[in-house]
Amino acid sequence: MSSSTADNRKLNSAPVFTAVAYTVVSIIALICLIPFVVLLAGAFSSESSVISDGYWFWPRDFSLDAFKFIFRYPGDVLSAYKVSILIAVIGTALSLFCSTMAAYVLGRKELKHRNKLAFFLFFTTLFSGGLAPYYIWLSRNLHLSNTYAVLILVPMFNVMYILILRSFISSSVPEPLIESARIDGAGDLRIFLQMILPLSKPALASIGVFTALAYWNDWWTAMMFTTKDPLIPLQYLLYKMLSSVNLSSAMSQHVTNLDAPKETFKLAMTVIATGPILIVFPFVQKYFVSGVTIGAVKG
Repeated sequence: MSSSTADNRKLNSAPVFTAVAYTVVSIIALICLIPFVVLLAGAFSSESSVISDGYWFWPRDFSLDAFKFIFRYPGDVLSAYKVSILIAVIGTALSLFCSTMAAYVLGRKELKHRNKLAFFLFFTTLFSGGLAPYYIWLSRNLHLSNTYAVLILVPMFNVMYILILRSFISSSVPEPLIESARIDGAGDLRIFLQMILPLSKPALASIGVFTALAYWNDWWTAMMFTTKDPLIPLQYLLYKMLSSVNLSSAMSQHVTNLDAPKETFKLAMTVIATGPILIVFPFVQKYFVSGVTIGAVKG
């Protein structure tokens, strides 16, 4: 009798607990959403209102001056968008494919010295040869300057992602499944393409989001290795625009707020840069949530 009473209490308290949990999560979500709302409001405000009144949850003095300033040369912005989308899509696909392949190989027990190879990869995250040899090797030896290849290859590999994928494959793909495929005559390439990649969708989606963000936000590679305008990605173009605004504001006392909307320009620049990411993220959200714990050690 007492056990049934306890069970009834649990059933009665379950909806209350669910309601409280949803309420807490909703409040946290709203708190996380507030900065973006303020960002949007500031981007569509005039420079003078932001400087005098600060930021608010809606535009105090609606203005498109910041966006007009960014799109003074729409051809350059559209070209930069094209470059960013191209390198983000191709780079993310190649990065996931090669990283998963390396993770699968490092996870095979029949591979000799696989732990030493993994340590060699991890060692590169602790020490590097320095910026000067890095630049000379890519520009003079490999001749990658002013090419799409340098924008794709430089951010392509992340050792931590490879190690995480190795852990995910080892813990989530049953070894008997791979052995049965070998008995049926499947080779390593077929096993990788038809078994490992499909079973690794949660991990690939999660890591793919971070890889795509790394490509999308990368302006340093373009600054170091590109001098041609058709190869400039969006982030580097916005960085150059912001630098020109700061320079003109510092050197000239005759630059008005309308000519150089410095503060609202930063906000509008963030809106333009984050727009495509906000559009893509909902499509991979379900895989991202299921893959948050990839690489976790099983108990």
